[in-house]
Amino acid sequence: MDTPQPSARPGGIVATLALAGTVAAVMQTLVTPLIAEMPELLDTTPSNAAWVITVTLLVAAVCVPISGRLGDLVGKRRMLLVCSVPLIAGSVVCALSSSVLPMIVGRGLQGMGMGMVPLGIALLRDVVPAEKLSGSIALVSASMGIGGAIGLPIAAAVAQYADWRALFWGSAVLALLIGVLIYVVVPDAPAGAQGQRFDLPGAFGLAVGLVSLLLAVSKGADWGWSSGTTLGLFALAVVALLTWGLWELRTRDPLIDLRTTARPRVLLTNVASILVGVGMYSFMLIAPQLLQFPEATGYGLGQSMLAAGLYLAPGGVMMMLISPLGGKLINARGPKSALICGALVIFVGYGLALPLMGSAWGLMVVGIVVSSGVALAYGAMPALIMSAVPLSETAAANGFNALMRSLGTTIGSAVTGVVLAQMTITVGGRTLASEDGFRVGLLIGCAVALLSALVALTIPAIRPAGEGAQDEQGLAEKSPARA
Repeated sequence: MDTPQPSARPGGIVATLALAGTVAAVMQTLVTPLIAEMPELLDTTPSNAAWVITVTLLVAAVCVPISGRLGDLVGKRRMLLVCSVPLIAGSVVCALSSSVLPMIVGRGLQGMGMGMVPLGIALLRDVVPAEKLSGSIALVSASMGIGGAIGLPIAAAVAQYADWRALFWGSAVLALLIGVLIYVVVPDAPAGAQGQRFDLPGAFGLAVGLVSLLLAVSKGADWGWSSGTTLGLFALAVVALLTWGLWELRTRDPLIDLRTTARPRVLLTNVASILVGVGMYSFMLIAPQLLQFPEATGYGLGQSMLAAGLYLAPGGVMMMLISPLGGKLINARGPKSALICGALVIFVGYGLALPLMGSAWGLMVVGIVVSSGVALAYGAMPALIMSAVPLSETAAANGFNALMRSLGTTIGSAVTGVVLAQMTITVGGRTLASEDGFRVGLLIGCAVALLSALVALTIPAIRPAGEGAQDEQGLAEKSPARA
């Protein structure tokens, strides 16, 4: 297959793909300001309303690796356009919802579109010149974090000063705009795995395993970690994923090539991705609560949802500023160094959080530092992955890496949630997480960030082809990989 030629207008392509990732991330945080009011708005129970968030996570976890593989089979631009359709449809369904069931359906449709980021990253390898590839990857990869950080205050402002349905009508317009921009600006590129078949049994097996695992992790605290439902889901996840793994090793055209993912460079990058996801989400869960808890607790800062979002928004802005610098670091020192640096910056951020958690401005500074580290780490991960996989697997491999990040955020949410639920105080008849609980959560995030740096240190360098590195021969000429 001929190597795709870089586009003559890479700036517009990168901007479009970064905006697509940002919009997809905004979809995930869209309902956060409405969670407390959702039971009343939809005339349902709090436990049913929680599915409005959970369903997006579950559907995205299943669809991201599948859309990545389809991108390799039928073309990444085509799949980007396909992903924009459920984002638009889901937003419209949510805007028209007056009960919980259609809202859950709409949020599930939005989850189907979350494959935009790994697809966009993989497409960059085909259409962006080598000298601009590292910075482009870093920016598009960080767009998920950027959207999450800036989406919260925007959603809070709209929810506070306008009808809540305006959130979803606005997201529908944004998703439509993204679809048009992709159609007009983003060029097509040959499908790297054209002619291979889609692994339908593999997709089904992965879906069963992932849904079982993520349901158990995300809802275990509510159902009880020793309950029959939680333990049964964990058992089903183990059986389904083991069966899926055996199938993937034996089928001719697997959904995810496990032999490729088992390469040390890919495997260790994915492990580090899980740990960085844990570290990132721990702060995202703790900081808003500290900012909004009542001052009567002695450690809460008494801020509104909108004010809390505004204090955390500079972190998203910093991610946009740091991403190009991360690309330059990748070019100068290699993606491994950028990943280590990013993990250490997150570690420093958590270290600062312990003395600065008593003020809103202090938490804003911590958010800026942690977000800077996440931007560096997220920019390095796809570069490491794409330096070690064949061109025919770039979208699938990036989709799997995005899944690992998502798994990390889910684990981070569950672990932090358990800590805060177990370490509580009572204020004015309300049971709230204690100051010690928040400190333990921050210490866990600090330890995980350090562990991710240690894992990144063990990622091997790429061996030159002349030394028999047969397993790396799929490395594209433009791949931004150095030791």
